Amino acid sequence: MQSNLQIEKLDIRTVVLVGRQDFGRCPLAAHLPMALWPIAGRPALERLLDHLAEEGIRRVVVCSENDISEYIEPVRQRRRLKITTLNEDLSGGTAGCLRDAVGSDSGDLIMVFSGSMASPPPLRGLIESHHLHGADLTMVFNPGPSDGGAPGAPAEIYLCKPDVLRLIPAGGYSDIKEGLIPSILRAGGVVRPFVLTTEVGSFHDRGGYLRAVSMHLTGCSRSDAAETPSGRLQIAAEALVHPSARIWGPVAVGEQARILEGAVVVGPTTIGPRTVIGCDSVVVRSVLWGDASVGNHCEVFESVLGSGAVLSDRAVVAERTVVAGRATRATQASVISAGTRRRHSSARVADRVEGLMAKLPVWARRSPSQAGYLVGGAVILMAFLWSYWATFTDLYEVWRRNDEYSAGLLVPFLAAYALWVRRRDFDRVPVRPAVWAGIVLLLLAQTVRGLGLYLMFGSAERLSMLMSVVAVALLLLGWSFLRKLAPALLFLCLMLPWPNRVQAALAVPLQGWATTSAVFCLELAGYEVAREGNIITIGDTRVAVAEACNGLRMITAFVVISGLVVLLTRRTWWEKVLILISSLPIALLCNTLRLTVTAVAFTVLTGENVEKLFHDFGGYAMMPLALALVVGELWFLARLTTPPADLSSTVITRRQPRQIPNS
Repeated sequence: MQSNLQIEKLDIRTVVLVGRQDFGRCPLAAHLPMALWPIAGRPALERLLDHLAEEGIRRVVVCSENDISEYIEPVRQRRRLKITTLNEDLSGGTAGCLRDAVGSDSGDLIMVFSGSMASPPPLRGLIESHHLHGADLTMVFNPGPSDGGAPGAPAEIYLCKPDVLRLIPAGGYSDIKEGLIPSILRAGGVVRPFVLTTEVGSFHDRGGYLRAVSMHLTGCSRSDAAETPSGRLQIAAEALVHPSARIWGPVAVGEQARILEGAVVVGPTTIGPRTVIGCDSVVVRSVLWGDASVGNHCEVFESVLGSGAVLSDRAVVAERTVVAGRATRATQASVISAGTRRRHSSARVADRVEGLMAKLPVWARRSPSQAGYLVGGAVILMAFLWSYWATFTDLYEVWRRNDEYSAGLLVPFLAAYALWVRRRDFDRVPVRPAVWAGIVLLLLAQTVRGLGLYLMFGSAERLSMLMSVVAVALLLLGWSFLRKLAPALLFLCLMLPWPNRVQAALAVPLQGWATTSAVFCLELAGYEVAREGNIITIGDTRVAVAEACNGLRMITAFVVISGLVVLLTRRTWWEKVLILISSLPIALLCNTLRLTVTAVAFTVLTGENVEKLFHDFGGYAMMPLALALVVGELWFLARLTTPPADLSSTVITRRQPRQIPNS
């Protein structure tokens, strides 16, 4: 397809999918599909239809299981846009909706959009790229976290040729991603990704909705917007804001909304028409729909209040969705502990919030409740370090003196590095401190510690330290965060030395195994070898396999390496378990190889210093060998579990078309 494509002459079929009502996961979605949730006063679907009309689209089919004519009619009246509604319960899947919406009149190009989208992209670049590369289906992605052009999350926008409709079954369920795309690939078609330069703001839950609203507010540029030192502030003409109220933008205030005396609003926040925020209340990074009411001395953090929702005085709502009739004082299930419900005077609250926002960088800005948790967490962490300082110093001496556990010194730093690499996985994990569970586990850890001190059992005291770390994480962050942290916390166990009884029980068998396996390898290489206990004789050379050469040091080091690989790689659970289990035979194999090479070298090398230098170098040389074996294992597992495919940087897959013509 030539690049000078005349888009205006294309007969384009556009389908907008409006999701069904979501029962259970989000209270607001049980009353109103998310595509109809307002973005700065207008439903997301209405904004999308206006954007399509501005881009030159003239015909749109909207698939929904609800009667949404009242939301579509305003667009029909002010735009030259022919909108057809299709009552579809979505039981046929997204591809089934596409099949029913287009029918036999498929035109030159089909475009599919999700209705819950805050900032639709320009269409010309999408259409030109789709035709230029001859794709049968183009799947659009949001930009990735870096600027390298890597795709991020799907934008839920698709462009496809009309011929792909024949691959959708005439009846039954069919999804675009799980049904239509695999059918195109099996038919030899081409599926391409297209990475946008800016996010479209798709949302399917409260968190995504708040993020989409934030994107819209921070990116808007209206001629009537008042630019303030705190950001863009949009206040409707008939809205009322008390002079003592403090607003830190970007904030949009709707028609006839009222912000009363001493109230504090921190953006990105939208306040719907006729919504009331009571005296001395605080609203931070939230969306309040029309006719909502926030009582006096309330706190609302990162929440959504539906139309007509009412908060009674002194209610505290954090990271929740509130609908009409469910926000009385007795139903504050959202809610932070009683210690955070203390109120300050209006001047104090405003001054502290404004001072915090002005002095701290964006990443450090927190709500008052979050700041309280951070301060409390810092106090708990300092108390933890003070309590276990003697254990830390004792553990450091073990790492420094005992070569078998010297790798343990790196474990805390490697765990911190792994958490830093995976830090974006924690962005949407809710912080809900499990106070009582954390206290119980902390008391249990101190009980174990007391028994260890009483019985002079050092391993118990070190174990209690890790139990206390888990308890503090549970106390400050909650169960959801703890589940995400669990792999790194388990990895920390590798920094602890084994109990003396376990080490003594393993030392002799490992020493014997090392001697036996080295003798076997030497005999296999053609050397005449004699063994007396743990002494190997090769000709006139006698090599003693000391207890320090039993392989325990390599086992601990290689388990640490394997554990780090498991933390950093994204593989299935059974592959990670296999990598961890394989660290034991890899360690034994490398130790045997080291002993064999050392024994052969001692028949040639002379001098105590030279022998010691070679002995130590052989131990260090096994580390890259072990890492190479682990990498080779990962490569083998990838080849074993991933079907072969001809991939390129710009095309997901490409084969000779057999059923779909490249028109």
